[in-house]
Amino acid sequence: MKRTFIALLTIGCISFTNQVQAQQNENFDLQSFIENLFNLQDESLNYEDLYERLLLLYENPVNLNSASVDQLKGLYILSDPQIDSLKNYITENGKLLTVYELQLVPGFDYNTIEKLAPFVSVDSKEFIQDDRPLLQRILTERNNYFIYRFEQTLEEKEGYTEPESPDDTRYAGGPAKHYLRYRVAKSGDFSFGFTTELDAGEKFTWDPATKRFGMDFWSIHGMVENYKGFRKIILGDYQLQFGQGLIFGAGFGVGKGSETINALERVNTGAKPYTSVIEGGFLRGTAVTYDVSEKMEVTAFASHLKQDASIRQDEESFEDYFSSIQTTGFHRTPTEIANKRQIAETVLGANLHFKMSEIAQFGMVLNSNSYSLPIQRSNQAYNQFEFSGKSNHNASIYTSFSLRQFRFFGEGGISKSGGTGGVFGFTSTLSPRVDFAMMFRSYARDFHALRGASFAEGSRNINESGIYWGFKYTLNSKFFLTAYYDTFQFPWLRFRVNTPSEGNDYLLRLNYFPQRSVKIYIQYRNKSREENTEDPEDGSTVVRAGTKQQVLANLEYRITPQLNLKSRVQFSDFRITDEFNDGYAFIQDAVYSTGKFVFSGRIAIFDTEGANNRQYAYERDVLYAFSIPAYSGEGIRNYLLIQYKLNRQIDIWARVARTSFYDRDEVGTGLETIDGDKRTDVKFQIRYKIR
Repeated sequence: MKRTFIALLTIGCISFTNQVQAQQNENFDLQSFIENLFNLQDESLNYEDLYERLLLLYENPVNLNSASVDQLKGLYILSDPQIDSLKNYITENGKLLTVYELQLVPGFDYNTIEKLAPFVSVDSKEFIQDDRPLLQRILTERNNYFIYRFEQTLEEKEGYTEPESPDDTRYAGGPAKHYLRYRVAKSGDFSFGFTTELDAGEKFTWDPATKRFGMDFWSIHGMVENYKGFRKIILGDYQLQFGQGLIFGAGFGVGKGSETINALERVNTGAKPYTSVIEGGFLRGTAVTYDVSEKMEVTAFASHLKQDASIRQDEESFEDYFSSIQTTGFHRTPTEIANKRQIAETVLGANLHFKMSEIAQFGMVLNSNSYSLPIQRSNQAYNQFEFSGKSNHNASIYTSFSLRQFRFFGEGGISKSGGTGGVFGFTSTLSPRVDFAMMFRSYARDFHALRGASFAEGSRNINESGIYWGFKYTLNSKFFLTAYYDTFQFPWLRFRVNTPSEGNDYLLRLNYFPQRSVKIYIQYRNKSREENTEDPEDGSTVVRAGTKQQVLANLEYRITPQLNLKSRVQFSDFRITDEFNDGYAFIQDAVYSTGKFVFSGRIAIFDTEGANNRQYAYERDVLYAFSIPAYSGEGIRNYLLIQYKLNRQIDIWARVARTSFYDRDEVGTGLETIDGDKRTDVKFQIRYKIR
């Protein structure tokens, strides 16, 4: 009775209620949520996959009363102690009556609840299986929509001009980019959809000889869940993530960033539909997950995917080979068209997953990769231990479990070459104010996990070892500090690094939220890594440490419920031997909501020297599109984004962005060259919700 009374009082907290409900309305800005949570503007994070998964959660919130630990961890918001505290609270007091009751759960503050609210719900009723026919469930699902997008650069590029001679290369298609997407999905039940895209410069044509079928790229999937003992059945395009992503890592890992604790451990998501237009990194075929028992499930998968590559012929054996998979996805010129889908990759494998309890699980992964032609790397020293040949196979084991205030996780594996790789770590709450994490990784120079994406400094799980420390100190609800230190070594040569090398990377971020309408943070990052450089004395190539420092200062303030402003200053410098250069950007953003309209705009002034000081800054964009341009050189950039909700079913976006340079009279290179000092990009998108 006392608990119910307190919960009712909590509901009566009008200010809190209004804040949470404001976030759960149709104007909730998921793109800004991702930016503020991870702040990874200079990392190669697949924002589309992350956005897709969080949007699906937003449309179908997780029920806190029945959510698993993996589901809660997959939000990247709650720490392990907070998850344990929530589970204990429900065990001791019964199911939550309202989301606002989270204020009574030890360890939950307003900022946490504010982030969590859009993705969760509270339902005290027992789950009732929907036994209606699948078609009927699809037709009545509210998360059912079409999206069409149009993009174009207004200035003419070299690739679209008239050739001066018959030998000049030009793009096959026009300057417009087209995107079409359909999806209907309900979490825990089904997902069906397709995504298709025609990049600027690609020709809309039906030509089986060149493997072009209307739009240049197509991705289709169908998935049913919880069907007659099968956890999942997927046909079409999909991704896999098991353990810590050592063998299979999809786009659901965050890596190094300002969230130094909660996002470190990978969540075992298994098979997921692929809905992006990034033309690489996915599988095409089928994946099936079957519940053998309450504690054991088996996933089997098979894929046959044709990918882009340049076919060459060995001068001695006259056998065809290729040196690498091309992942740009462009098919605009005769060469790009000729390279389209030249290599077939077949992937077969299985995963056995044991869930001993909510806090303890382990599993194993087996897989094989084979190509229709052998990979043969260039004859360079750094390629000596790279994968070559037509086939590879891997095996790994992984685990995660909690012990007192510690959460342990890890995965170790081996490849056909005999090379081994492993990543192991833990997180812990040392005190109510201090969280700590540590992760060890070691990937041999001949460890070949061709689809792995576990924690690493490099872009692949090979030729690297290192130790990561993460730290978070919470003084109170207004002030907290996050930091990490990462040291790494590369035991063999790398591209443009002629010796084994090493480096370190550390970040410190101070967060201050004096009131709900004001958020301030200051961030410092220092990264040092060895690379080839020229000796100033004799001009020879030597390996020296290059150091980059970055400073960010960000102020976000809500003037009124309709108007939100954000001011940001970024600065960096890079030093190696006698070379020193720097760069900066001053950025002012504004977001204004009124009625059915949302207006977003930016003015950014930048001045940078060298490629190492390019300034990356997230920009608001249309739904399912992300803009993180690199500000390079001297200039000013502006954009205006307008969102209009015509009615319950139709949303419209229009965006124009222009960059004006002060240090050049040409923009771009090669066929992308613009004769002038400006580039203007326009974008239009419409979403139609069927229900």
